Amino acid sequence: MKISKFPNALVIMLGFIILATILTYIIPQGEYDRVQHPDLNYQTVVPGSYKEVSSQPVGFFRTLMAIPEGIIGRADLVVLILLAGGCFYVIDKTGAFKESVVVLTSKLKGKEELALVAVGLAFVTGGALSGLQEEIIAMIPVLMFFTNRLGYNVYVAVCISFGSAVIGSAFSPVNPFAVVIAQDLAELPFLSGSDFRIVMLFLAFTLWMIIIIRYANKNRVERSVESQDAQLGMSSSSMLIMALVAAAFAFLAYGMLRLNWGFNEISAEFFVLGISCGLIGNLGVNGTSEAFIEGVREMSFAALIMGLANSISIVLKEGVIIDTIIYGLFTPMQYLPTGLSAVSMMISQAVLHFPVPSYSGQAVLTMPILAPLSDLLGLSRQVCVLAYQYGAPTMDLLVPTNGALMAVIALAGIPYNKWLRFAIVPTLLILSLGAVALLVAIWIGL
Repeated sequence: MKISKFPNALVIMLGFIILATILTYIIPQGEYDRVQHPDLNYQTVVPGSYKEVSSQPVGFFRTLMAIPEGIIGRADLVVLILLAGGCFYVIDKTGAFKESVVVLTSKLKGKEELALVAVGLAFVTGGALSGLQEEIIAMIPVLMFFTNRLGYNVYVAVCISFGSAVIGSAFSPVNPFAVVIAQDLAELPFLSGSDFRIVMLFLAFTLWMIIIIRYANKNRVERSVESQDAQLGMSSSSMLIMALVAAAFAFLAYGMLRLNWGFNEISAEFFVLGISCGLIGNLGVNGTSEAFIEGVREMSFAALIMGLANSISIVLKEGVIIDTIIYGLFTPMQYLPTGLSAVSMMISQAVLHFPVPSYSGQAVLTMPILAPLSDLLGLSRQVCVLAYQYGAPTMDLLVPTNGALMAVIALAGIPYNKWLRFAIVPTLLILSLGAVALLVAIWIGL
């Protein structure tokens, strides 16, 4: 008897959209009152204002409408994935990526573990500074070639890039989409508790790299061998292209940190970078445009997955059940001891990340409720923010409602069930470290 394949990313996303629709018929409708944040452009929840409301469950036609609406709602992110994909495909066609990786990995022979740490450090820094995730999608083919040249498999490629970025986002002292928003909503000073967070970031990254290196060394694959190995070196055009790529990423970091760049600005930079590299790499006008189109085509599935992830949130919001889920998860904590309350808060944030895959949105939904609740529980608001940080962003390693994760593993050719079996233990270890950190934070009076 032939066993059917595990559903692919598209089927999983559609399944979660259907599940979200069914939940609107099961979970009671309810909502909190909301007020406009005085300084920022979003609404926050009024603590203690939850009430059940009369609302219709989401119907079949409304569910279907949520699919195109979800894609349209993330149009800026969809465009980023498509244009970044076109850009990197053009650069790959010039041969610059392959030449540079061949030269680099040949020089790193015998220092493979150091190479993994160096790449992981770059991505954990990106996650810590700017919540890097979606931008990684288009880089996966290059990272897979890089790790294969080192003798490692595709799981290692995903872990040192996407995985490291998630660790950086979760344990960061300055991630603008996580800790900065959460501290603002909890009425805590910017950068407060940073010393503690930096120490925990170092420990989390160290633990993550130990896990990856241990796995990588136990599951080595045959290194790919290129004809260029016989004559190592890079052409002048390839060196110029890679210099331009490095400069573009430096300017990208500056734009995000200093100029408040969003996805549209990043997309524009990738478009210019791709066209420029194609012309420098002697692809010509037609060759560059054809390569760019092929790259966009290769990224279309990943872009679709990102849009469908947003459709799940639309259905849950239309069904008016997200606030009910929050109320049910966090209300029982008031009856628990202090330390157990903090750990339960982190676990509840982790669970909530399934229906709310945006951790910045999760901060807006939960922190106005949990900050006053933590006062009643005898927890500091700093610990409350830590519980959110360690619980929600870390779950991006697992939740299938996270479009970036599903797009990354789809491009890497990893079915979700295999990724889940691989990633669940490392994720639980990272969450355990977060739980210990919460207890230490309570003990030292953070």
